[in-house]
Amino acid sequence: MGAVADAYFAERLADEQKQLAMRTLADWRQSLDLARLLKAGQQNSGLDVAQAEGQVSSAEADLEARARAHAQAGNALRLLIGAEPPAGLPAPLPLEAQPVATRLPAGLPSDLLLRRPDILQAEQQLVAANADIGAARATFFPSLSLTASLGFASPAMRGLFDGGHRAWSFAPQVSLPLFPNGRLRAELRLAELRKSGAVAEYERAIQTAFREVADGLAGRETFGRQIAAQGRTVASAERRADLSAQRYRAGVDGRLELLDAQRQLYAAKQALLDLRRGEFGNAVALYKALGGGLIDH
Repeated sequence: MGAVADAYFAERLADEQKQLAMRTLADWRQSLDLARLLKAGQQNSGLDVAQAEGQVSSAEADLEARARAHAQAGNALRLLIGAEPPAGLPAPLPLEAQPVATRLPAGLPSDLLLRRPDILQAEQQLVAANADIGAARATFFPSLSLTASLGFASPAMRGLFDGGHRAWSFAPQVSLPLFPNGRLRAELRLAELRKSGAVAEYERAIQTAFREVADGLAGRETFGRQIAAQGRTVASAERRADLSAQRYRAGVDGRLELLDAQRQLYAAKQALLDLRRGEFGNAVALYKALGGGLIDH
């Protein structure tokens, strides 16, 4: 399901990027028409027309690239679901209106991660090696709350990755025999336990799981603020582009100022779309890292 969700959001992003490119091309063509009218009235030079023509050509090329990306994203989605979308479906929602919950409740237990396929597989390898799963969990699996207030990472979760390099810092506590018949019993050193390949793989799977959750929580904490800031950037670029267009029509500014303002606005809008897609991608990755969602929590 995670791959399908990722492919769906990629297709939605590609479609919205294509639509933005189409609207931008239409706007820039109008700007080219204005430049030609001003040239005919001897209110500007041929340089302004040449700049506007180059801008339109660039937008046409970009639109073709966006159309190709949209078609390819649609092909990837259809390949995953194995069929064409049913006819008669309502129009898809824009990314900013997608009903995907990116906010998590406080106090999510780390036991959610025990449902992950990689941890389940590692535990089965321990079972095959005749290990006690309860003892393995008690030794290597951190039992803590993943989230604090606002659904951000809890202090205990942050503490798992201390230091400048954010390295795994959980210290296993060997309190129960891991293997029967006196082999690698609890009183033996941790280094001896780790000589077992199954134990090493189990510990590695746990570290990977908590790292992926930590990355997802970090993204959840920062994407909202980044998107809000980028939204303000878009609003500022829109004001600049409007003012530049007015000043160009009035003959106060040259074409180059308007060209720069329009390009900046287009880039800011595309960046905002990328961030929204990134936020949903992070949400999908986080739910996968949590073992498939928040069922019963």
